[in-house]
Amino acid sequence: MADSTLTLENLTLHYSGSQILNGISMSADAGKVTCVMGTNGVGKTSLLKAISGTHPRSGGDYELAGERIGTASAHALAQKGVAYVPQGREIFPFLTVRDNLETGFACLPRSDRVIPDEVFDLFPILKDFLNRRGGDLSGGQQQQLAIARALITRPKLLLLDEPTEGIQPNIIKQIGEVIRLLRDRGDMAIILVEQFFDFAYGLGDTFVVLDRGRVKMQGTKQEIECHDLRAAVSV
Repeated sequence: MADSTLTLENLTLHYSGSQILNGISMSADAGKVTCVMGTNGVGKTSLLKAISGTHPRSGGDYELAGERIGTASAHALAQKGVAYVPQGREIFPFLTVRDNLETGFACLPRSDRVIPDEVFDLFPILKDFLNRRGGDLSGGQQQQLAIARALITRPKLLLLDEPTEGIQPNIIKQIGEVIRLLRDRGDMAIILVEQFFDFAYGLGDTFVVLDRGRVKMQGTKQEIECHDLRAAVSV
């Protein structure tokens, strides 16, 4: 089996002197969806911020595609193939859809600064709305734009934080189909943080349940019974 795209060993993270993550060890493989689950406030978003470089980790080993990662900035990690779609989407409301997509060019060499046709194959609505301002899109359309912008960078590792939050059911279904397509392509590891249990369980290959900044449960779909997983992520 190929080496994991991402391997974390004993990752820790602090905010203002408080320890938020305590000894997180996990991996994420290309062609698989790894779901990070747990109740609110257990450290799921903090974990994605540590992996993406948005918040510097305090300690632990981080390996990406066989390369040991020291203290790397979010920009440097994006150049190495980490794409982060944050909770709340964080698109630019006053920029057009085209301009929002092109912000993904920042970490690419000049020769790669084109919007791939695949983006419009996955999200056809964006092609129709290229000249519309991001802030004029619905929440679901903004979520599609945020994922599309991440894909512009041709990631090895895609981090998705609560992609179904506040989204209408038909677009939740579309986003699920896109995640499946990206997984089945086999060249990208996907880490999904998601509160909507059925959505996460339907897509997940491997599950990591956090509780108070630690791993409470971890395993593949074959190793963990659905009812045990549901109980572990319930309040």
